[in-house]
Amino acid sequence: MRAVAVSAFGEQPQLMDLPQPEPGPGEVLVRLSAAGVNPIDWKIADGSFGDAMPAVFPLVMGSDGAGEVAAVGTGVRRFTVGDPVFGQFQRVERGGGSYADFAVAAEASLAPAARSVTYATSAALPTAGMTAYNLVEETRVSEGRRVLIVGATGGVGTFATQLAAGRGAEVIATARPAMAELMRNLGAAETVDHTAGPVAERVLADHPDGVDVLIDLISGPAEFSEMTRLVRDGGTAVSTIGSADADDLTEHNLRGFNFVNRPSPQLLEILAGHVDAGRLTVLVGSEVSLEEAPEALTASRTGRARGKTVLAI
Repeated sequence: MRAVAVSAFGEQPQLMDLPQPEPGPGEVLVRLSAAGVNPIDWKIADGSFGDAMPAVFPLVMGSDGAGEVAAVGTGVRRFTVGDPVFGQFQRVERGGGSYADFAVAAEASLAPAARSVTYATSAALPTAGMTAYNLVEETRVSEGRRVLIVGATGGVGTFATQLAAGRGAEVIATARPAMAELMRNLGAAETVDHTAGPVAERVLADHPDGVDVLIDLISGPAEFSEMTRLVRDGGTAVSTIGSADADDLTEHNLRGFNFVNRPSPQLLEILAGHVDAGRLTVLVGSEVSLEEAPEALTASRTGRARGKTVLAI
């Protein structure tokens, strides 16, 4: 089968001809129609997680994918051959991933695909969608709360904006002027141009009473600390890249933490339900072929990608 893989951490991704995997007990083999591209994909391939993530090579890249069940292992109860599914496929310890014609996933890593959209749209949803949902849930976003989302125009940010607005929150989203209208269409009450000056100063100028929740997807420790001065006494501040200092947050009477995602099949089903009900829009910026995956990854590294990139398989 065709697969985009690396022969060692840090090596250039290449299109390879690899054996088709077989499902073991509790596993599902999926004939993939599309794979979503996420920054975590190239970070894993680079070896960014060190000894914490032992791998088998060649390592097929990619976590997110969607397609039809081709075979099931013993003990699988939720799926049968031909079922449309989506979910997460990256299994570093076995060299498996979603940038391939076929991939194996644990039954608990999959859910029925949304009925109202294409496989390409479903493939763009799992990692970013579950991250956003858990962020909104764990920061206790609710009606009437003011939420600042820093890094709002990326995959996680666009989902978090919609989910927070859907709960009745007043969302302030950082966005360049070219993205401002899109973010307002997704539910943001207002946008802040992060290229026009310090975000914290600009938000405080318009909202001297601050915000209830800060969801920061991009800021380093110093910038995150600066952002937390926007958060009201007793409010919540969360970083997705490990920038939160628990002692500093406690000292300023803020609830805060470094976010760790907790995926589940139930959460995938919730997201698919939101998509089918029209409550969640999945922004696919471009669809490219499996052969074009190396170029798509380069664009992801440099931040040139706009919207989610999906590999058509």
